[in-house]
Amino acid sequence: MPMTPRPWLSRLTLTARLTALYTLVSATVLLGLGWLTATAMSAHFDELDQATLRDKVHLIQELGSTSANLPEFTSRLADVMRSHQGLTLTVSSADRVIFASADLHSAAHTAHEAPATAHATATTTPSATATPSATAPLATTPTVAPAHWQSAQDTLPEPGPGGGTLTVQAALDPVHHTHFMARFQRILFVYVALATLASGLLGWLAARNGLSPLRAMKARAQAVSAHKLDERMPVDAVPVELADLAQSLNDMLVRLQADFERLSAFSSDLAHELRTPISNLLTQTQVTLTQKRTADDYRDALASNSEEFQRLARMVSDMLFLAKTENGLALPHPETIALEAEVAALYDFYEALAADRQLRLHMEGSAQIQGDRLMVRRALSNLLSNAIRHSPEHGRVLTRIRSTPHGTEVSVSNEGEAIGPDALPRLFDRFYRADAARRHPASDGAGLGLAITRAIMQAHGGSVAATSANGVNRFTLVFPMPHP
Repeated sequence: MPMTPRPWLSRLTLTARLTALYTLVSATVLLGLGWLTATAMSAHFDELDQATLRDKVHLIQELGSTSANLPEFTSRLADVMRSHQGLTLTVSSADRVIFASADLHSAAHTAHEAPATAHATATTTPSATATPSATAPLATTPTVAPAHWQSAQDTLPEPGPGGGTLTVQAALDPVHHTHFMARFQRILFVYVALATLASGLLGWLAARNGLSPLRAMKARAQAVSAHKLDERMPVDAVPVELADLAQSLNDMLVRLQADFERLSAFSSDLAHELRTPISNLLTQTQVTLTQKRTADDYRDALASNSEEFQRLARMVSDMLFLAKTENGLALPHPETIALEAEVAALYDFYEALAADRQLRLHMEGSAQIQGDRLMVRRALSNLLSNAIRHSPEHGRVLTRIRSTPHGTEVSVSNEGEAIGPDALPRLFDRFYRADAARRHPASDGAGLGLAITRAIMQAHGGSVAATSANGVNRFTLVFPMPHP
């Protein structure tokens, strides 16, 4: 099931989305880094406390091994306790407590429940001169330590010439580390909050500055109008990620400008071409109606009007055909066409006109193409009619068909006055006519024949070109290679 964007999210601007994303990522990274730092510091402090506690236990073991008797041992322990703040100690034998710190009685967990981190056991004969005042029954002196303390338990030989084993339980208060970590966490929280706000502000500035080229492109696009189509998007002044978009928009504007100019020119040419027959119709009709006339006069006027209407009908039909072909008209009836047969049929049709002008029609070559027969015949007919119309008497019209590696070429050439180099590129424009010397008095065309020929070739995926050299004008149709 496709996911639809949330309405509130779709209303956010791109700057707001990028800012929110950047802030969220920054907060996540900062919180993760702070957590890793605090965890590493806490583990490091625990290791330091454990190492310190082991050192204290080793010191007590050394005191026990170097003391002559229990009174000396307990005295030295008292000196150690005074010089080592935060250390809590209990030394006991099997049935009594030899030495105990007073602050253990306020703790929450027993020392024997704390994890043992150092162990050393030795057995010796208990001293016969133990001091009763330094001892107490084990049951009446519970040894406990807070849960957050670092605790350790070990054994050492009882000092003196006797024997036995003493149990040492030590705990270290890490209150200075705890206070440091609490203060560090508060500072870290404030820093993460301020850094997140600063990251959000910097993210907003970066997003706004990064999207400024889009705002510039928007301003350029808003300036485009029907009277100002030469605006282009800045390509060199935008980041690489937007350069392709800007270039694509520029290409689109170029196409729109060309189409608009072509449409404007077409509208002007169309108005000019339609004005002449409509003016002729209006003038002749008004003259006919100025006075009573005979039936023959009215019949002549209607016949003349009919010719003008036929010209208008052909013009409208040709314009509709051009509109269809230039808007992606698919070939109505594609089939295999023998070009030599189509040219021969057209020669038969134009034979009377050619004979009247004493022209010779020749054809060379043969080939087959894929296309619409009626459209191909119309394109060939336009070229042949132009060649016959503009050939001098006793001239020759040659149609040559040949296959090339790029497709099939059909060229129609005729002898006659050369076409100027400035006119060659415009021959296939709508309503274009060559100079006055090229106009034939018997022609009633509207200047759409060659434009229709080009549209037909584009519909077939081919092209048309014109050349003029050495007194020979040649129009060439190029059909693409048929698909296998």
